[in-house]
Amino acid sequence: TWRWIFFLNVPIGLIGVVLVHRYIANHKEPDTPPLDRTGFAMSAIGLAAFMLGCEMLGRDEVALAVSAGMVVVGSIVLAIYVRHALHQQNPILELRLFRVPTFAVAVGGGLAFRIGVGAQPFLLPLMLQVGFGMSAFSSGLLTFTAAVGAMFMKIAARPILAWMGFRRVLVYNSVLCGAFFVGYGFFQPTTPALLMTLLLLVGGFFRSLQFTSLNALTFADIESQRMSRATSLSSTVQQLALSMGVAVGAGLLHLTLALRHAAGETPGAQDFSFAFAAIGSICAVSSLVFLRLRPDAGAEVAGRLPKPPAK
Repeated sequence: TWRWIFFLNVPIGLIGVVLVHRYIANHKEPDTPPLDRTGFAMSAIGLAAFMLGCEMLGRDEVALAVSAGMVVVGSIVLAIYVRHALHQQNPILELRLFRVPTFAVAVGGGLAFRIGVGAQPFLLPLMLQVGFGMSAFSSGLLTFTAAVGAMFMKIAARPILAWMGFRRVLVYNSVLCGAFFVGYGFFQPTTPALLMTLLLLVGGFFRSLQFTSLNALTFADIESQRMSRATSLSSTVQQLALSMGVAVGAGLLHLTLALRHAAGETPGAQDFSFAFAAIGSICAVSSLVFLRLRPDAGAEVAGRLPKPPAK
């Protein structure tokens, strides 16, 4: 059953814990600032309300007024937190990190890209199972190929970044990933499984390249003393974007049904094309943010600095 999804993650998580303890050094700062309790409470309430509201948008189980109200309340509390954080010496989420150009572009552009990507785990299995009538097992075998493509990418990411640099990779690859999402919207029940597998495999490769590039660029110019704060802030934005992606995907699907006067009905195979085209466009538009990067942004991390002369 679907509950096995959670059990399957347990051994993977335990292996990760063991490998981290074995291979990653435990760096600690000599002085630990006091916990920003006020900021912690405000950010927790604001983010929880905002994300829960986003998750419930587009679902029939909760009234639209309730979902929208939670989004509004969360937004107001987060706005108050921003004011607090900019006047606090050690805020729980350090917003002044956005003054670092590479961090701001990677996190800001990554927000738009991840909103588009976050809709895929909602839309794709729904299309395959509800729209095409596949079983959960058959659908899983298809969608799993995207993860296989992502694993192969890990070998190729470093030479690609060394060849093209962060700016060109992020700009061109966001458009390419968007094109793949648009292409998924053309899938039909009669589309050969081999073709769908191939497109999901290659799409997963390039999507993972984008994630790897974003994660590396995020910390390229962050001082070691601020690394933990940068990690907290970027991780928070990532989770926020993925949550918003589900809401966007559900909203687009409901909009499609409403436009053809079929609200409340089970979506058919033809109802997913618009949603995939929209999230593909969101991914592609994120390239406009990456255009703000300098051509040599993150050159040291990408391995593009010239080698020192031999002695």
